Amino acid sequence: MAARPRSRRILAALAACVLVVGLGGTSAWAANDVLHPGARFYVDPASSTAQAARSLHGQAKRDARLLASIPSATWFTGGTPSQVRKDVRSLVTRAGRQVPVLVAYDVPFRDCALYSAGGAADVAAYKAWIDAFAAGIGSRKAVVVLEPDGLGVIPWYTTLDGVAESCRPASLDPATAVAQRFEVLNYAVDALKAQPNAVVYLDGTGPSWLPASESADRLIKAGVQRADGFFLNVSNYEYTQNDVQYGTWISSCIAYVTQVSPGDFASCGHQYWSGGPANDWTGVSLRNTGVWSDTATDPTLNTAGISSRYDLVLGGVRPTTHFVVDTSRNGQGAWTAPAGKYTDAETWCNPPGRGLGVRPTTRTGSELADAFLWIKVPGESDGECFRGTGGPIDPERGSADPAAGHWFAAQARELISLASPVLHRRRQ
Repeated sequence: MAARPRSRRILAALAACVLVVGLGGTSAWAANDVLHPGARFYVDPASSTAQAARSLHGQAKRDARLLASIPSATWFTGGTPSQVRKDVRSLVTRAGRQVPVLVAYDVPFRDCALYSAGGAADVAAYKAWIDAFAAGIGSRKAVVVLEPDGLGVIPWYTTLDGVAESCRPASLDPATAVAQRFEVLNYAVDALKAQPNAVVYLDGTGPSWLPASESADRLIKAGVQRADGFFLNVSNYEYTQNDVQYGTWISSCIAYVTQVSPGDFASCGHQYWSGGPANDWTGVSLRNTGVWSDTATDPTLNTAGISSRYDLVLGGVRPTTHFVVDTSRNGQGAWTAPAGKYTDAETWCNPPGRGLGVRPTTRTGSELADAFLWIKVPGESDGECFRGTGGPIDPERGSADPAAGHWFAAQARELISLASPVLHRRRQ
């Protein structure tokens, strides 16, 4: 699986201005009633990580138990409506006053039948499943990460630039596939937001994936203005600072095309051309293997042009669409594959030398970033990575990788040892 705002219920949070510890600075008011600055995320004793620990031994067991002590999302990937209703209700009930993070991952033709293939059989089946998911939440607090890859991988989709994307399954009707994807996501947003204490985020992909303008377009079509925002970097490794920059551009683009110049996505700045007033419109494509900022001396990391471009087009309009970031495995940023070694390096798939990122928190240092979350469960494999060689081993690791979602003890050890900030072992 590859890796993904707005003003809402502000009055409930007017007393919540706090110092933050994530990126530094002072946070905005609480974005909503659930992800307020004092929110405590739920650590599930029945998590998949805790279950994996039971069958492990020695260092691998200690690593799994350590990771199980930190709040991670719970993924719901199928089952009958009655089963998902029961399982969701069980989780949110166990969480009590703490906040659980739930991933709904059952959209039809999920992941374009690749590493994380699956999903509901059709539109009707998905609607029944998501209705049951929402009913399971009821009046309890919950953060819902709605369909990772749901907007990054759309069957038979054509981009704003007129490019036909590669997910073109013969089993789906090209005339209806795109409309059905947006239909089910809009339906899911409304079903989940009908629950009084559910906050819902849609797929905003990540800074090495869609241009910010393309992501903004898809989010609007999927109903982001009725949701609580979007999520970034799920199951990926991009630096948190870059995710926040990218999320701010998406939010700015949404504000621009909905409030200033309707539909003018071409005027939205993005990471693949950094031109703007601040650099005399001399843009380059940003690289994701370093940290972006408006003051970086390297042009491939400098974002001042894009920031100034949004200042120019927005005028006095402020972006208000919020987002959350998956920081579970981005402590060392993205992997740079050896030059020329692989026909497809699959840099997203179990890359070596990565580390855990910032622990889950609502204290992000950004007015638009509601939380840093561990959405992808660290220690669970991305899939069997062959890097264009045909397998059966991962040539970068010299051994076979576990199937997607299965426990990967060697990767768990790596993530802990290279965590940034450092992860201190707890007594177990």
